Amino acid sequence: MNGPSIQLGVAPELRLFVAAERRHGVFTVVTDGSSTLGHVVQSLGIPLTEVGRLLVDGRPVPVSHVPSAGETVGVRPRPRPQAVPGAPLRFLLDVHLGTLARRMRLLGVDAAYESEDVGDAELARRSAAECRVMLSRDRGLLRRSALWAGAYVYSDRPVDQLRDVLGRFAPALAPWTRCTACNGVLTAADKDDASVRARLQQGTMRSYDVFARCAACGKVYWRGAHHGHLAEIVAEAVREFGDGTAA
Repeated sequence: MNGPSIQLGVAPELRLFVAAERRHGVFTVVTDGSSTLGHVVQSLGIPLTEVGRLLVDGRPVPVSHVPSAGETVGVRPRPRPQAVPGAPLRFLLDVHLGTLARRMRLLGVDAAYESEDVGDAELARRSAAECRVMLSRDRGLLRRSALWAGAYVYSDRPVDQLRDVLGRFAPALAPWTRCTACNGVLTAADKDDASVRARLQQGTMRSYDVFARCAACGKVYWRGAHHGHLAEIVAEAVREFGDGTAA
């Protein structure tokens, strides 16, 4: 760029997105004189999905503001919890976030997940078509203008990813109500039902009496050997982020 110079400061929460030499204090950015402030911020590596207020000389401005020479810009993070107006709170996760998707579903959060790499354009299209918040660690994907809404997942550890998403969006929790395999809704199931019996081994039939079945894919659930570990995940999430019962 060869145009007006501005001074720009990035909030600590967003500094991981900018070059290392720009992570401390205010730095100079040379603009082209015509690009919007939103474009300038994204060119530094910061997805606009992560940006809350933009301040110019202390006053809020929209992303469409075109910077002038000598302005001092502050880039602030999204407030938490972050409101997502206009639709029920639903999510879409990319191929790299399968464990996070299953844990969100375990808590009853509507979390669609692409198990294959369908490409950024298709993910953005689905986000818009279904009004889902796109969750990803791919900054390029989050820059897609077609996205209905998006959010960067800051950690690569599922336990921290879950806390990040729950803390950021505060979704209502309804543990044990969604299929962790397909995101469908679970309903109570009678083990004497032929369609249930067909999916169970004899040992399971003898040992358990309470079952649930996914209304979408038919998968049958019961409180088996792994229930204790799953119950711990649910109990911790409900204790910190919800008011439901982690039964």
